[in-house]
Amino acid sequence: MTLSLAVATIVGGFLFPFSIRMMWGKMVESWGPIGGWMAAAFIVGTTWAINHGLETPMITQTGGWVDMAWAAGIGLLVASTLTGGKLSKALPNIGAAIVGGVLGGFLLSLFL
Repeated sequence: MTLSLAVATIVGGFLFPFSIRMMWGKMVESWGPIGGWMAAAFIVGTTWAINHGLETPMITQTGGWVDMAWAAGIGLLVASTLTGGKLSKALPNIGAAIVGGVLGGFLLSLFL
């Protein structure tokens, strides 16, 4: 991987949690529950298109597995911790995410 591809991948990985942190809550505050659905569509869809859907995507897959969910999870965890959140409070959610990912992967393996 060249330096420019590495920088583009890091910027692409930063873009998703940054967008979530800056816009998701505001959309829910402004539009209520439908704002969460709108944020899911606009933020996730737009950043996916930028990171993966362009002719020259931001995130370049060159062997290492990179996913936007990892970027969102790590980025939001770090941002929350840096703004005074407690890591110990997040551990049950992290555990649930791991169990859900393993269970989802297992279920997919049964069908694919």
